[in-house]
Amino acid sequence: MDFPADYQLVKQGAEAKIYKGTFLGRPVIVKERFCKTYRHPELEAMISKERLKAEARGILRCKALGVPAPAVYYVDPDSKLMYLEEIDGSTMKDLFTSLLASDDKDAPDKLKQLSLSIGEAVGKIHAGHLIHGDLTTSNFLRHGFKTYLIDFGLSSVSTLAEDKAVDLYVLERALISTHPGSDQYWTHILASYSKSYPSGSKEVLNKFKEVQSRGRKRTMVG
Repeated sequence: MDFPADYQLVKQGAEAKIYKGTFLGRPVIVKERFCKTYRHPELEAMISKERLKAEARGILRCKALGVPAPAVYYVDPDSKLMYLEEIDGSTMKDLFTSLLASDDKDAPDKLKQLSLSIGEAVGKIHAGHLIHGDLTTSNFLRHGFKTYLIDFGLSSVSTLAEDKAVDLYVLERALISTHPGSDQYWTHILASYSKSYPSGSKEVLNKFKEVQSRGRKRTMVG
């Protein structure tokens, strides 16, 4: 699809292209889902529309559960486009990278506070049975004193502790592999997760240990 001249391509992933532009006078992020040419066109159209709707529902559910997320301005299933509020913040990936390399004596405390905010956000969505599906430090934005969750393209709804444990495992692997030396902050994430999800975190964390064990075995076997 051809976008207006002022739209700028800022990212291209496996599932979508991300643009910056304006919509009805507002700065927006526009997400355009790819067409998968290996699928039958009718099947592809159906899957794309359903995933786009599911993503929009995931964002709305996230906000309803008390976790900041971008506002959804407009969804065009036919063009596979979603227009989202642009959050003027920094990704946790950039913040962690910068602080871990910083000589600032307050860096450890700042990292702890960021970690607590991540754990709180994940605990809240899991308490509401929302699975993000792609928890990485790139998908958390910090704006002021708020931590936003973004990119719900793989989100789903599940009451299963296993699904929530896998969500946590993805986050742990992403944190440790992307940010060497951040292991200590995972403890803060889990502590905050448990606090914000008092009714079910114990079961999820027990299941998380099982998922960790399976992951290590796969790594050892190759």
